[in-house]
Amino acid sequence: MIERKTSETAIELRLSVDGSGKSRLASGIPFFDHMLVLFARHGLFDLELDARGDLEVDCHHTVEDTGITLGQALTAALGDKAGIRRYGHAYVPMDEALVRVVVDLSGRPFLAYRAPADVEPLGNGFSFQLVEEFLRAFSVHGGMNLHVDILAGKDAHHMAEGVFKALARALDTATQVDLRVVGVPSTKGIL
Repeated sequence: MIERKTSETAIELRLSVDGSGKSRLASGIPFFDHMLVLFARHGLFDLELDARGDLEVDCHHTVEDTGITLGQALTAALGDKAGIRRYGHAYVPMDEALVRVVVDLSGRPFLAYRAPADVEPLGNGFSFQLVEEFLRAFSVHGGMNLHVDILAGKDAHHMAEGVFKALARALDTATQVDLRVVGVPSTKGIL
């Protein structure tokens, strides 16, 4: 379990990358919980989250700190990354939206995020900009090179859902053990 306690949030998170897609989520942000359910289900990760944040201010701190703890949980779950595939990618269509996610579990954090500007807010005041904030925190604390491209889309819900589903599918591939991989999948000998 990963815990993060600040003056703005208190988060407890459990992640199993070798799960079955089960989730138990309580962030206090219904739309964000919906996105994390999709992430768990489509990545076949088991995810438990209990997050309490200063939602009277807005959703930002809770979303960002959840990204931080999820990244830390992924790092802990993968250990030295011996035997994993390391790379993954996925394209996910959601009606008019099309999202591509490419990930390298390199240990070198970087986020490249391409999305339309001026996207309408989502349910319960969830700003579409929070998708990027979550991804940035997750990529930094998960030590991953992450490219997210919204290739097409108009509906904010569809675009966000495509991002979380494609992220899950790309990570599912990258975290799988490949019996052909001996040790760490790097010529450096470390990730």
